[in-house]
Amino acid sequence: MTYASPVFAHAAPKALYRLQVIQNKFCRSATDTHWCVRNSVLHRDLELPTISQYMKDASKRFFDIAGSHRNALLRAAVDYEPPPPTHFIRRPQNVLNDPPDALTAAVESL
Repeated sequence: MTYASPVFAHAAPKALYRLQVIQNKFCRSATDTHWCVRNSVLHRDLELPTISQYMKDASKRFFDIAGSHRNALLRAAVDYEPPPPTHFIRRPQNVLNDPPDALTAAVESL
């Protein structure tokens, strides 16, 4: 699931939410956590990033590496200017500008 995270940057928010639900259910069943434990506490205790935070980190790593790559096409991807907010095409670098979702904000605030 995380191998293709640059592809999921183009996905609809509902699809990303569904992936987050799957991750939450897996973490809950793997740790045999009681139902009353919040997902944000579960992620903090496991030191596991949320799906959106992982995708932001993966995109940041990719663009950091691409800036010093010998391939000119990859270096050109770093200089990409995002379209105005009213434009509907999303690209992986747009993920870096997205505000955090509610679960990621809750984990970071703990």
